[in-house]
Amino acid sequence: MADLSDVRFLTVAEVAQLMRVSNMTVYRLVHAGELPAVRFGRSYRVPESAVTALVQRPAADVG
Repeated sequence: MADLSDVRFLTVAEVAQLMRVSNMTVYRLVHAGELPAVRFGRSYRVPESAVTALVQRPAADVG
């Protein structure tokens, strides 16, 4: 099992700010399965490494 102490989780708003997109775009990526997220109550947290991986993918693979 992965050591969660090394994982930094970001809020949807933080991800949106980093990617320069709207919160709704982040929610769409999460619901489409393109951006993994963990749900805590009514909010989502996204591993920072998943955001990095998504941003580094070639443009042809995104969307």
